[in-house]
Amino acid sequence: MMSAGRHLLPLALLLALQATLCRGACVEVDSDTEAVANEGFKLGCISCKMRGEVPATASVNWYFMASDETEFSHLYSYEDVTGNIIDPRFDERLFWNGSKNTKDLQDGSIFILNVTYNDTGTYRCTFSRVLMYTNYEFETNTNKTIKMNVVPRITRGMASILSEVMMYVSIIGLQLWLVVEMIYCYRKISAAGEEALRESASRKSSRRLP
Repeated sequence: MMSAGRHLLPLALLLALQATLCRGACVEVDSDTEAVANEGFKLGCISCKMRGEVPATASVNWYFMASDETEFSHLYSYEDVTGNIIDPRFDERLFWNGSKNTKDLQDGSIFILNVTYNDTGTYRCTFSRVLMYTNYEFETNTNKTIKMNVVPRITRGMASILSEVMMYVSIIGLQLWLVVEMIYCYRKISAAGEEALRESASRKSSRRLP
């Protein structure tokens, strides 16, 4: 089993590299929801851009509602490659863990250090994306809600098992998609090469005519 996994990994990396040359890949995976007290925890938030060939900019805002509260408060904002902690309860404990060195954000995840029981509650991630077409701009907004629970130690519940199963399903689906992308790119490049050869042959024939 281990040997098969070692052979599949290089193949998956090769397919990912080839597909990335044609078009970047993005997979939306749900965030974990169970954090351990006094440890770090990643709040995942991924919003894939459906039109990969269209340039875009995006900003991400996080909101937090503690388990004993009834309204969300602004927690964190990230825009123009700059993050800003707004809720003082998370000062020096919260860091950007999403897309790096780009304004075209697709991963808006954050990381919380030294999680406390007071961090239990509902988190909301909001993506504001502007797609820049030739003659106009189109704005989209995406919201993702995460209910986080803080426990003394990690427990493997049904939600965790389902999440792991979905992760493997997503990986298999991504690999199949990468194969399709690789075939598409190969056919596109092959067609372009054949067209160039035909044009070259046509030019040579025309030169030979008196």
